[in-house]
Amino acid sequence: MSSLDPAPLVRTPRETVALLLRTTVEGTRSDLADLYAPDVVVEMPFTRPGFPSRTEGGETIRTRMKAVEGLWTYDSVDGVTLHDTADPEVVIAEFRVHGHLTANREPFTLGYINVVRVVDGLIVSSRDYGNPLESQVLMSALPRPLDS
Repeated sequence: MSSLDPAPLVRTPRETVALLLRTTVEGTRSDLADLYAPDVVVEMPFTRPGFPSRTEGGETIRTRMKAVEGLWTYDSVDGVTLHDTADPEVVIAEFRVHGHLTANREPFTLGYINVVRVVDGLIVSSRDYGNPLESQVLMSALPRPLDS
């Protein structure tokens, strides 16, 4: 459970997504990884060629987050709109995240729409739609290959 989550009770999907966004700025990469189920599937349909567009498993998420820890810092999240859907497990989140690269303090802003499925307070799937043009600064800081 994330150290930023004060309640031991199961969160609703909306609460889980709100916690994910807050943890992005206020928590560690490990705190973020704690919000994903062991069998999670994360898809990023608009990722750059050469980078994985699908990640399976909570431990894979944790490993990838650990691999990029320290390369950049998320400073704030704004423009947040959460949409409930006809499926009570699914929330659509629109938001912008602002941050900077650690090495040179170069700022970046990323706009996202995420379609997130939450079961028992954990993210079991997420389709993350980000603008690949906005993510160029971030991608340039990633180690290659990302899977190592």
